[in-house]
Amino acid sequence: MTDLLKNPIFNDETAAREWLEARVWPEGPVCPHCGATEDDVTKLEGKAHRPGVYQCSECREQFTVTVKTVFERSKIPLTKWLAALFLMTASKKGVSAHQVHRMLGVSYKSTWFMMHRLREAMRVGGLSPLGGVVEADETYFGDVPEAKRPTKSTKGRKFTKGGRSGPSGKRAVIALVQRGGKVRSFHVAVADGETVAQIVNENIAHEAHLMTDESRLYTKVGENFALHGTVTHSHGEYVRTDDVLKDGKYVPTKIHTNTVENYFSVFKRGMRGTYQHCAEKHLHRYLAEFDFRYNNRSALGVEDNARAETLAAGIVGKRLTYRRPH
Repeated sequence: MTDLLKNPIFNDETAAREWLEARVWPEGPVCPHCGATEDDVTKLEGKAHRPGVYQCSECREQFTVTVKTVFERSKIPLTKWLAALFLMTASKKGVSAHQVHRMLGVSYKSTWFMMHRLREAMRVGGLSPLGGVVEADETYFGDVPEAKRPTKSTKGRKFTKGGRSGPSGKRAVIALVQRGGKVRSFHVAVADGETVAQIVNENIAHEAHLMTDESRLYTKVGENFALHGTVTHSHGEYVRTDDVLKDGKYVPTKIHTNTVENYFSVFKRGMRGTYQHCAEKHLHRYLAEFDFRYNNRSALGVEDNARAETLAAGIVGKRLTYRRPH
């Protein structure tokens, strides 16, 4: 990482802009207003124009590489943006806004906003269902304000692993992890059977093997999948091997939820040790950040440089603005 930060893109605005253009426009400039490319786009050069400005002959609009991205209309130098981007993608458990503020010399308020914009760029949608062996589990992190806590009469109370009434004062997070693949996590108001069933059905292919603990939240929805393997944590069982019928023959399959629990472990250590405080309205953005790093981890062949390039490509078509209420 030390050698990486010696890259000219962190101290030369021209180098930073050219690096970003190569990631956002790998096949040449594209007009963000109408989608025109190639001969329809002209680079404006000369003293009358600031560096990096292009004009589209189709819609007659001018633009730069940051238009209609999370960087749009930011007065923070692009070199600072890229440094923050690399720091966030290279830190397994995250990096605090205070740390980035001290390292880059940008105000804390601006740094906090920068990092939330980058988390928005990490968000992905329109994904196909997970397949293979998928582990599902829920956890609780952070306190819910007293006014928002469910009462005893509230439908769909949370449950502990044994099915007993659970921590209604905590924020619920549900995660689905494909073994050897990717993760999807969700912050929900209440982790009840209906909510869990909807998330599991929409994000896991029914041909997949679902692995959970003994929680009753998954009992009914587990019937929708080719296999529903469970381990009984309350009895000290954390992993076992069963012979599972696959392609006409029995194959030894490990039944456990260790993978999703490892994801929760990294998430909680990052939130408690690095970020320390997170308002509930921002929790989904922090989940997107931890999902992004897990889905672009070294075990999948994605190293720091490639992870940063993936995030740079993800800034397109996303905006995050904070406005004062009327």
